[in-house]
Amino acid sequence: MANHPGDAESRVAVLVDCDNTTPEILEYALRVVAQFGRVVLRRGYGNHSTLANKWQEALVRLAFTPCLQYQYAAGKNTSDIALALDAVEALFDGRASTFCIVTSDSDFAYLCRKLRERGATVHIVGEAKSPDALRNASDQFFEWAKPAPEPESIVVESVALKQTSKAEIVKPAPKLRPKFIVEAVMLLAADTPEGKVGVGGLGSYLKRADPSFSPKSYGHSGLLDMLKTYDLLKVQQEAGGHWTARLADKPTA
Repeated sequence: MANHPGDAESRVAVLVDCDNTTPEILEYALRVVAQFGRVVLRRGYGNHSTLANKWQEALVRLAFTPCLQYQYAAGKNTSDIALALDAVEALFDGRASTFCIVTSDSDFAYLCRKLRERGATVHIVGEAKSPDALRNASDQFFEWAKPAPEPESIVVESVALKQTSKAEIVKPAPKLRPKFIVEAVMLLAADTPEGKVGVGGLGSYLKRADPSFSPKSYGHSGLLDMLKTYDLLKVQQEAGGHWTARLADKPTA
């Protein structure tokens, strides 16, 4: 297996079984794997009818390479074989050491076991219908559920408005509190003994999950300023001078 001695973090491959899941799962999968390292491979596998319809927009928008597989005979799924071969090839030539397979199909359980036998780490992102055979074949299974419709962001109301004239009042830019920030803290802090995550590490994770992320896009001067607006989070400065964030304690009755 080829080595990359200069790599400071794991190289992650995200391989999606488009024939057996929904495009809505993609963003969740990318947020999950961002904590494990740098995503170097993004591929989506499916037949012509799958990739040409509901998956096309999602794959293009999230920078996935579509891997079109034609069906040479009725009832034969060539996409699964292509995904499995690409995973093994990526492991053997050293392009990836951590794999995230997005599927709910138990046919991939054997692939997971073989990758792990060769020293790879395997995560599965799937739906509730995923069978135990698939869940137990991975190092970690992340279950995705379709979220209930709700506003993406919460607006923090400003205390004061600046009056420029009697006829016109200019409202300051609203400060937004996107829900994914709380989800990121919850995800990263769950793996720490103290239940908190450094603000610097959180910022790196958010950038890996979404390279275009910037607190200024949500009306904040920086990530620390942004975190302080959340009622669901507690931000504090540690003895060494660095800042950490964790979930706020639930109020007692």
